[in-house]
Amino acid sequence: MLSSATWPEAFEGVVKLFPLPNLVLFPSIAQPLHIFEPRYCAMLTDALASDGLIAMATLEPDWEGQYDQKPPMAGTVCIGKVVAHSDCERGTHNILLIGMKRARIVRELDSGKPYRIAEVELLEDQYPTEDAGHRPGMIRRLQELFLQFIQDSASTREGFQQLVAKQIPLGRLTDTIAYSMDLPTAIKFQLLSENNVDIRCRILTRCLEQKIKMESESNGDLATDKGFVEKFPPPFSEN
Repeated sequence: MLSSATWPEAFEGVVKLFPLPNLVLFPSIAQPLHIFEPRYCAMLTDALASDGLIAMATLEPDWEGQYDQKPPMAGTVCIGKVVAHSDCERGTHNILLIGMKRARIVRELDSGKPYRIAEVELLEDQYPTEDAGHRPGMIRRLQELFLQFIQDSASTREGFQQLVAKQIPLGRLTDTIAYSMDLPTAIKFQLLSENNVDIRCRILTRCLEQKIKMESESNGDLATDKGFVEKFPPPFSEN
């Protein structure tokens, strides 16, 4: 099944939650997922029958002992839309989820379903006017830093330059790089939680500068085969 990555007009502020410990989804990124737990198969069935939305949530540390119940989740989620779905053997499913919106969990709701749902507040990217003059330089610096991590991969570098040529907004640029980089989950979640685009860019810039400094001090080479960069460009939506 294929669907378009469009935001539903009648969104009522309630989402189905898919909490995982080590995955942080960002808007515009396409994330393949294999759904096999019965509660999440039920979630997918209900999503496909309604708005197609699933919110990727991040479990808090020490979730292992509570995984079958309701372990604590971090307060920011990325709402995605299922754009492709195929049934597999034994009732499992493969899906492609496109990140659509950041959101903050307002409260979790009791729906009587086997999966969790929550009322959320959408978080739109904010571009403060006071930083508008500094933004072009921030973009250039972020691009320069990321290019150092992909300098030994011609195909990756070409993919990034093609993306830059589209002059995508800074918010989307930070999200794309953040998803692509091998960063700790806590850092990725911090970047997801920050909807002030300039602050998000500064956080990511400091992370890349620190990685470069650490690698330089260890006399290593910054290259994709060092594990710093995952597949780039990651699958993303033009919408």
